[in-house]
Amino acid sequence: MNEPHIIDLRSDTVTQPTPAMRQAMAEAELGDDVYGEDPTVRRLEEMAAERMGKEAAVLVASGTMGNLTSLLAHCGRGDEAIVGDEAHVLHYEAGGVPALGAIQLRTVPNDSHGMLDLDALEATIRGKNVHFPRTAVVCLENTHNRCSGGVLSPEEMAAVARVARAHDIAVHLDGARIFNASIALGVPVTALTEHVDSVSFCLSKGLSAPVGSVVCGTAEFVAKARRARKMVGGGMRQAGIIAAPGIVALETMVERLAEDHEHAALLANGLAQMPGLRIDPARVQSNIVVVEVREGVAFQKRMREDGVLISAFGPDRLRMVTHYGVTRADIERALACAGRAIGQAA
Repeated sequence: MNEPHIIDLRSDTVTQPTPAMRQAMAEAELGDDVYGEDPTVRRLEEMAAERMGKEAAVLVASGTMGNLTSLLAHCGRGDEAIVGDEAHVLHYEAGGVPALGAIQLRTVPNDSHGMLDLDALEATIRGKNVHFPRTAVVCLENTHNRCSGGVLSPEEMAAVARVARAHDIAVHLDGARIFNASIALGVPVTALTEHVDSVSFCLSKGLSAPVGSVVCGTAEFVAKARRARKMVGGGMRQAGIIAAPGIVALETMVERLAEDHEHAALLANGLAQMPGLRIDPARVQSNIVVVEVREGVAFQKRMREDGVLISAFGPDRLRMVTHYGVTRADIERALACAGRAIGQAA
């Protein structure tokens, strides 16, 4: 008898490319992208810029590289970037921004769904003084990974932008899952990006492409980001083989994100019924479910032994992410496994 398949809820980065993506990779027209000669990359970049409502775009290898090259383009050495205290760029990007860019990261609090505290933001922006680093950019994240996949509304994005503009500071959006935010809110993605100077988004998460992110902004900004990409080793050659599935992702995988959100809501509501698990289903707005449980490491281990993989934000805080390839039946099985795991702890 066949063993049940593994249900991998660690991240939406574990998605496999669709058959159409694999075919597009095999058939992609290629050239040398560092010379600007890869037609498939150029098409993806043009498509991405149009989708984000920006002038230009550049393909990069990852979301981390997208944020790094964006901040290198916005900041000089010794400048400061303001980020939320739960930001991905602060927690999960290997300290690359300060290490490689000599850019200081200064934090303000994120609330439960990832919004920056506006009073704290205003107070954190540096005045013009020879003793201070220059505050060059404010970074937002939408959806917000560590804040249960929380979604920022266009009004919230605009509020942050107003504070930044009043001080002549740029706004960068870590939009790794910006299409999830768009689908959750039922608004065009441009309603979220119109308030920012630059945005990076991932092709390799919910959109299910095998690799790649795109950085978008003005033509002048993207030229700087392209140079920064080369500086950090991100200049790629026949990169159309990466861009081709990204094009398929933008054309075919955006609307289906709603299915992932439905599955996440089903998972959150089921977990909320289990004693010993702490979760507010109302906080689950997209495809990320964060649950608190005592002895989370043991719970995670029991789930793995039962065929369900989840990730951890800490010893008692666990994350489960729905994505392409995870079905409603998988969610129901994951809930049954969670029930057994909690029962073993009782």
